[in-house]
Amino acid sequence: MAGRINPDDLAAVKNAVRIDEVVGEHVALKPAGVGSMKGLCPFHDERSPSFNVRPQVGYWHCFGCGEGGDAISFLQRIESLSFVEAVERLAGRAGVQLRYIDDGGRPARPQVPGGQRQRLLEAHRVAAEHFAERLQAPGDPDAARRFLAERGFSREEAARFGVGFAPRDGDALLRHLRGRGFTEDELVTAGLTGRSQRGSLYDRFRGRLVWPIRDVTGAVIAFGARRLFDDDRIEAKYVNSPETPVYKKSQALYGIDLAKREIAKRNQLVVVEGYTDVMACHLAGVPTAVATCGTAFGEEHVRVARRLLGDQAGAEVIFTFDGDEAGQKAALRAFELDSRFTTETYVAVEQSGMDPCDLRLAAGDAAVVALVAGRVPLFEFAVRSTLRRYDLDSEAGRLAALDAAAPVVAQLRDSGLRQRYAVQLDRWLGFMDERFVLQRVAQAARGRGRGPEATTPTPAAAQAPAPAVSRPDPRDPVVQLEQRVLACALQHPQLVAEDFDALPEGAFVVPVHRAVHDAIAAAGGPAEALPGPEWVARVLSYSGEGVAPLVNELAVADLPVSDESELERWAGSVVAALAAEAATRAVAELRRRLGRLDPAADVEEYQRAFAELLRLEADRRAWRDRALGG
Repeated sequence: MAGRINPDDLAAVKNAVRIDEVVGEHVALKPAGVGSMKGLCPFHDERSPSFNVRPQVGYWHCFGCGEGGDAISFLQRIESLSFVEAVERLAGRAGVQLRYIDDGGRPARPQVPGGQRQRLLEAHRVAAEHFAERLQAPGDPDAARRFLAERGFSREEAARFGVGFAPRDGDALLRHLRGRGFTEDELVTAGLTGRSQRGSLYDRFRGRLVWPIRDVTGAVIAFGARRLFDDDRIEAKYVNSPETPVYKKSQALYGIDLAKREIAKRNQLVVVEGYTDVMACHLAGVPTAVATCGTAFGEEHVRVARRLLGDQAGAEVIFTFDGDEAGQKAALRAFELDSRFTTETYVAVEQSGMDPCDLRLAAGDAAVVALVAGRVPLFEFAVRSTLRRYDLDSEAGRLAALDAAAPVVAQLRDSGLRQRYAVQLDRWLGFMDERFVLQRVAQAARGRGRGPEATTPTPAAAQAPAPAVSRPDPRDPVVQLEQRVLACALQHPQLVAEDFDALPEGAFVVPVHRAVHDAIAAAGGPAEALPGPEWVARVLSYSGEGVAPLVNELAVADLPVSDESELERWAGSVVAALAAEAATRAVAELRRRLGRLDPAADVEEYQRAFAELLRLEADRRAWRDRALGG
């Protein structure tokens, strides 16, 4: 007879487990008032956090989808566990020894000791220990140790990531796991062994360097293995575990267990291409790096990323790709997922084509950090990669490039951004005919179901819904300054028209404010503002669903001016103050760039940068003087 868990032990598990810690391994939680925490619901796709956790009472509830419960029910849902499996998982975590009883209250044993999932995870844990130990043995593992050393990894560093070696004989792991009490069916289900046509078992990984793939909680769920020997019967350089009840390639991210806390802390996720690249990044000072496991970055990975980042303002997802054609194709595939994020997406590509592991080996840790810091917007990389395939010196080549790039621009869901980047595309191609390029992009947009031409204002309700945008902290002085400038542009466009159009690119650092700025620019800018309510209505027509509420709010917001006679002076001063802030950031960035240059070795580049610094310093002083004296 199957046993059930003793009620006293069940109560002990519930009392011992902190629900915020259990949930926090899957969802980025932020304080949300006294005794409450909040994050993005992992059980339905939402744009703003409605998932609440109250640690003191041990319960969670999502106000978006209506789901709720305790730590046990959360683990059941998130890990697809039975009730007993979830309790056993939490009991192991809390150090509670469970007892089982039958229906009459007498001691009993569970039908499946530890539950299938726990058994499979335990088999993987034992296998990982076995592989790690074998890496230190004499003989064949020399090839594995040599591979690691040639890529700049010491034995201690390899141990940090649990790297191991699968022996060349075909049943070393099988014999080891049998000796630990695992059945043949469990080992086949776990993907650790295969079964031949004659029914005999064999180790899936043989004579290979292996990396344990862990889930967000740190449990080993699979392995990735690298070919080392020429006589390996499997020609593929890398092979991964097959999909199992505990391992889904479309959801797994190598290194997520090590990176999860830094991802939430830094609001940054760096996606690299391989296991050694993850190792190199973490060791070099980029602890937010992860890699997919034998598959492209897809929608399931996006959901994992969004839960960890929490869709916080300023969060970044940075993809690194090789500089070759395959890397460019990977970037274009990633761009197709861009609309799934509410974060900023970038790409970092080393100019000579080296991946992070090779770059660290060739130029040191600082070069890896600089690679990530030198990221460019993913959209820009996608378009430029497309244009690079064509001869832009000829009219036919530019037209062909336009036809290829227009559908890329048309993927942008927000019509204002679509128009803005269409204008940028015209500059890159050198047509100097914005209307012509806008028409081509509009045609491509209609083909993708994006609605009317980008040059024609469209009611926001008729457009595809844009991702909701997280509201910034209204107490932040930068947030307040940006909102006041936008409020001026919406309420009194004629007072700020000239200065607003002169704002440098990147003046707005808050993502939702940039979106409002883009909608204003797409509507023609304050200089083209129509009198009366038509101006705000036109801006709204270029605003995505997540931006329109803020446009409405700013259009009626109170301005801190008591006398209308002071309005023009005050409006000019806040725009100048914002421009001065942007110039200050640009000066700081250029100073850092100068600091990395050698005046003797990089003479021309240093002189150009120094001249640009002088110009920016002059701009900053001019804007600052206007802000203070305007």
